[in-house]
This record gives sequence, C-alpha cells and structure tokens, in this order.
Amino acid sequence: MNNETLSQLEQLIDKLIHRNSELESEVKSLKDQTAKLIDENETLQLEVLDSEEKQKEASSTLTGLLEKLQSVHQAS
Repeated sequence: MNNETLSQLEQLIDKLIHRNSELESEVKSLKDQTAKLIDENETLQLEVLDSEEKQKEASSTLTGLLEKLQSVHQAS
C-alpha cells in the first residue's frame, strides 16, 4: 500500500469512529425516550383504571338512588 491509500484508509476509519460515536449517542437518546414513554404509559394506564373505578362507584351510587326513588314513588 502506498501513502495515499494509507491516508484514505485513516480518513475512513476516523469517519467510521465518528459515525459510531454519533450512533451510540442516538441509541442512548432513544433508550431514554423509550424509558420515559414506558413510564408515561404506565401512569396513563393507572389513571384509566382509577377513572374506571370512580365511574363504577358513581354508577352504583346513582343506581342506588334511582332504586330508592322508585321505591318511594311506588309506596306513594
């Protein structure tokens, strides 16, 4: 190999090292974003479950009140 070929090879290796560093940084960023999105998803799922539970409680309360009103109305 001559000096020009070695110089080109060295430049290519430097570019590869730089690109590898960029990709490693991008992978880390994507992993961080994924972890954040997983946490947000879990939080939203818990909020949905809580909301569903509150809805069931409200529905039960309303059903009880309606039954109470019907029994009072029927007794009249």
